[in-house]
Amino acid sequence: MNKNYHHINPEFLTIAQVKEIIHFDKKIKLSNESKKAILDCRKFLEKKLKSNDTLYYGINTGFGSLCNVKINENEIEALQENLVKSHACGIGDEAPKEIIKLIILLKIQSLSYGHSGVRLELVQRLIDFYNHDILPIIYQQGSLGASGDLAPLAHLSLALIGEGEVYFQNKKITAARVHKKMGWVPLTLKSKEGLALLNGTQFSLAYALWSSLHSDRLSKYSDIIAALSIDAFDCKLEPFDLRVHTNRPHTWQVKTAYRIQKILQGSEIIEQEKINVQDPYAFRCIPQVHGASKSTIDYVRNVVETELNSITDNPNIFPNSDGIISGGNFHAQPLALASDFLAIALAELGNISERRLYQLIGGQRGLPPFLTSGAGLHSGLMITQYTAASIASQNKQLCTPASVDSIVSCNGQEDHVSMAANAGTKCYKVVNNLESLLAIELIAAAQALEFRRPSQSSKIVEKFWADFRKTIPKLKEDRILYKDMHLAVQFLRNTNPSAYIPN
Repeated sequence: MNKNYHHINPEFLTIAQVKEIIHFDKKIKLSNESKKAILDCRKFLEKKLKSNDTLYYGINTGFGSLCNVKINENEIEALQENLVKSHACGIGDEAPKEIIKLIILLKIQSLSYGHSGVRLELVQRLIDFYNHDILPIIYQQGSLGASGDLAPLAHLSLALIGEGEVYFQNKKITAARVHKKMGWVPLTLKSKEGLALLNGTQFSLAYALWSSLHSDRLSKYSDIIAALSIDAFDCKLEPFDLRVHTNRPHTWQVKTAYRIQKILQGSEIIEQEKINVQDPYAFRCIPQVHGASKSTIDYVRNVVETELNSITDNPNIFPNSDGIISGGNFHAQPLALASDFLAIALAELGNISERRLYQLIGGQRGLPPFLTSGAGLHSGLMITQYTAASIASQNKQLCTPASVDSIVSCNGQEDHVSMAANAGTKCYKVVNNLESLLAIELIAAAQALEFRRPSQSSKIVEKFWADFRKTIPKLKEDRILYKDMHLAVQFLRNTNPSAYIPN
């Protein structure tokens, strides 16, 4: 099997596999099993439509509150095209390209199970879009997270019929033009196909998946940077004693305490006698706070993986048991709750990071005010904390849950919605904000460690510190710090935290 390709198949798709597809920029193909499932389902649907006059929602009826309006056979194709055009009502900022590519992958995966009734030709065209990096312009605002992510997925679908705009070869061009460049004929949507494309949670899921992938990376950095801050602030190791944590055995609390101990093992600084009896909570309660957030990350990962392997359009078609059933799998409540919960958990990692930063620059425990030897003439890292406080505050605002809101739509037919798309886009911002907060704490912790010399921290911390110093040198006098902050973010993105995590 060609390792440069990922074969879409009926087997359980894991987040780790998606990460591998993204990391190695793999192309995708349909397995023979998936091709057969798609073909069998389409054949069953066409036979059903020819053999009886039963009304099937969105296949030969109108949509939403128009579900009882029968559509004539000769109007079914127009019905699907009209659906796509009328529902492309997105507005606001464009979705990032990395999210759009995930949406395409997730839509292909969902359609591949053979319960959606689309033609193989349609799925193959989506694969062509994915493999050639043809990314339809999708806007972030417009989905209620029920009846599927209708507006965003309509913008995805526009490109398939030669409408709308796409990114291609790093340029924004019309979908009609890209079809011409590729020598393709835009698709004419057949029965059920527009509905299958628009129904589904792939927009909300793409954001939740992206945030889940990055939250694991950032939670590891939270521990590594916290360990650096612990020595920089001359803290005690006692709060990480496993005897304390087995008295309250939350799995990730215990694991975090153990991890911090291992990262700091062999540190001269941590072994020195301490004057302070106790440390501030931002240091002493790292296992409790970080651990709780990691437990949430685990919960969200499970929700996301379940959704990765789900069929979320409507109706669902069951060729093997002779059924076409209208249900509610398009309702994204599981994702709405998960994205809200993840945003809260990640914001807490950012909150405690900002508090450690505040302690480090406060002129305590032998450290100079604002971590500069020339305080007064030089402001040192004073304003980095202002920036961090601003970001932490914005995270708190973004953590107002979207999932508790619902606004009735479609003349009352869609009377409860999840707002999962809003939860997902908010969580995406929180993830990026957390990365910035950790980068700023890292700048301060690395600077503070300079004032503990000649004492050394552990081998792991010293390696991490030395690698970071290759990117950002010691602050000897005031300089323009926004450049340092941007470089620190890039350092976190370009390095692997697992390299500093002991087994």
